Amino acid sequence: MRAFTDVFIKHPVLAAVANLVILLVGARALYTLPVQQFPSLESSSIVITTVYTGASAETVRGFLTTPIERAVSSVSGVDYVESTSRAGQSTITVRLELGHDSTDALAEVTARLQQVRAELPAEAEPPVVEVQRADRPYGTFYVGFTSTQRDTPALTDWLTRTLQPQLATLPGVQRVTLEGARALAMRVWMDPDQLAARNLSPGDVHAALQRNNYLAAVGQTKGDLVQVNLLADTDLRAVEEFEQLIVAERNGAIVRLSDVARVELGAEEATMVAKYRGQPSVYLGIWPLPGSNEIEVAAHLRREMARIEATLPDDIEMRLVWDGTMFMRDALKEITKTLGETILIVALVVFLFLGSVRTAMVPLVAMPLSLIGAGIVMLAFGFSLNLLTILAIVLAVGLVVDDAIVVVENVERHVRQGKTRIEAALAGARELRGPVLAMTVTLAAVYTPIAFQGGLTGALFLEFAITLAAAVIVSGFVALTLSPVMSSRFVHEHGRQARLTILVNRAFDTIRARYEKLLDAALGMRWAIVVVALLVTLAAWPLYTYSRQELAPVEDQSHISLFLEAAPDATLAAVDRASERVADAVGEFPETDFMWSLTAPWGGFGGMVTKNWLERERSTQEMFGDV
Repeated sequence: MRAFTDVFIKHPVLAAVANLVILLVGARALYTLPVQQFPSLESSSIVITTVYTGASAETVRGFLTTPIERAVSSVSGVDYVESTSRAGQSTITVRLELGHDSTDALAEVTARLQQVRAELPAEAEPPVVEVQRADRPYGTFYVGFTSTQRDTPALTDWLTRTLQPQLATLPGVQRVTLEGARALAMRVWMDPDQLAARNLSPGDVHAALQRNNYLAAVGQTKGDLVQVNLLADTDLRAVEEFEQLIVAERNGAIVRLSDVARVELGAEEATMVAKYRGQPSVYLGIWPLPGSNEIEVAAHLRREMARIEATLPDDIEMRLVWDGTMFMRDALKEITKTLGETILIVALVVFLFLGSVRTAMVPLVAMPLSLIGAGIVMLAFGFSLNLLTILAIVLAVGLVVDDAIVVVENVERHVRQGKTRIEAALAGARELRGPVLAMTVTLAAVYTPIAFQGGLTGALFLEFAITLAAAVIVSGFVALTLSPVMSSRFVHEHGRQARLTILVNRAFDTIRARYEKLLDAALGMRWAIVVVALLVTLAAWPLYTYSRQELAPVEDQSHISLFLEAAPDATLAAVDRASERVADAVGEFPETDFMWSLTAPWGGFGGMVTKNWLERERSTQEMFGDV
């Protein structure tokens, strides 16, 4: 009876072309896949920040945090809501359920805020809403800048005008933020005695500043040849212009700003202090686009930094303080090395057991073809090359060769029975059509259900399960199309086996004879074997119960994160002094390379970056308790 495998054996070009398409498309798919450390998760949070200058933490909680929380808590897709009320600022974080569309949630949150806007104090600024990745609410890269001559405002101004726009244009970069920056600002220091002497209040000065910070298009004038747009511009720029600003008129006398205040060009009030090795610094945070190849973004950033280094002013020092892809590169390098070692070991074992290089070529060709073919499914599902998908490929190495080995062994058996290689390939492929399909479906069915788990585990292992199942399915197709064709050409004809093949066959005959004797003995004591099997099965329960449980192994990434929480009424100077004491204590560890920190009135966070693994004796886990 004819089978569909006969078509490929009798038309080997068709089999070669079909598998060549899998090879080329799969290779192209793997080349275009983004490279990440872990699978992308639709895990987002919406952060609502409302500023109420001058209000205490209790006032912010009662008049801002409570009504906003009440409004957004009923938004669909919300997992939970957390809030922080500090003096002058309310911060509410709406954590969304895993997989919920952040765009829909953002639109609904914005609509709810409009409904409660009338309940908020008129003096409070409008709420600012932004979406953050819950799995990574910080930038992937931080570039630190220090200067021996410029203060923080001057350094901020230079970075804003020069480097921030340059780095924002790098391929794969979503945005570049300034951390610890202080923008230039005109500072007006009012004199209470002078205000009281002229019967003025700070509100009058504020109103005068608002009146003179106005820009309006009032019309257009035309001539015979040109036309000019008319603007009413009261924008003030220099200190002298602010000093001449008219605040009020008292008894026929004009009161100018210089009469009641001191004006100077300074900087905005500091809301965060950034430090590197204890020195004031300004950080540029680089946020890659979601789904981008972060390792490639890191390469672009390093090349751009090397180009910028040559043009930096002499007083400015630049360094890459934090590279979030450092561990990712090392992990991917190690797992790729493991993949290569696995392929070599499997190739050696296949060769030793088949006893012929020509025969071993059949499964050795099927193995990389199946793994590369899985890249087509990965690209179609929007997956990435990460630790879990590469792990799936490593595990699939031992699975995808099974079908091809079974096919070539069966063809070789028919050849030893006196058939020609073509006849043996036709008969062997027909016999194994059903078993190969059953084996492929069974293996795919074992791993695919992992993708349907709920929660974080299901989201993480979705790509692992589908990639592994895809590799197995492709291996089944290769085993029924290409492997019979290769077997009909590469298997030795009857009577012409290589010496190693003969030795391997004799060894298997000996092993089979001994196995038959052991099997007869085992059947004679079947109840004892059943009891042992039950004991082993029952032992699995206490072993599972007392085993450590964690989502992922704790690994040494040469970094220990530190978080500082301050009282709601703490000042920035007090928190900064506390962070300096922490940095000094951390710097005493011999394993410390440097310490970086970002400090705000509400607290702060930072990182202890240790030396390379080869340059220290203790791991970060061993240091954690002392830190």
